[in-house]
Amino acid sequence: MKVSHTAADTDVAVDGLMVFPSPHSPGETAERMAAAVSGLGMTVVARIDHAAAASRSGLQLRPTLVLVFGNPAAGTPLMEAVPTLAIDLPLRALVWRSDDGRTWLACNDPAWMADRHGIAGRKDGIGKILEKMRASLAAAAAEATGADPSA
Repeated sequence: MKVSHTAADTDVAVDGLMVFPSPHSPGETAERMAAAVSGLGMTVVARIDHAAAASRSGLQLRPTLVLVFGNPAAGTPLMEAVPTLAIDLPLRALVWRSDDGRTWLACNDPAWMADRHGIAGRKDGIGKILEKMRASLAAAAAEATGADPSA
């Protein structure tokens, strides 16, 4: 899924990202995403607040948050079959406020991850896990932002 979004007040299509606009604040969107992935059986293992880190260094950054989450039952077989997938796992969601004040949520598209690691089109267990992972991410993002999960 390629979705146009405003990364720096210009329309940019970011290959490999599923991007969803959110009517909520960045903090609320991140909390809603954390609840959504938890509800799907994933564990949030880290929350990174880039704006807070910038502030501690005397710098300013619009709200920019990253959630790191996953499910070892899904990720372990993927990494065992294709060890390079470990660079993209656990999954992550980025929530940020654009220059125009809008909130966005983005996740790496598992279909892009399959292309990146040379496993696109697999119909075995690995391909099925990636398809389910993509559907789960889209559902979680839709729950967090109110977006259409089929978009």
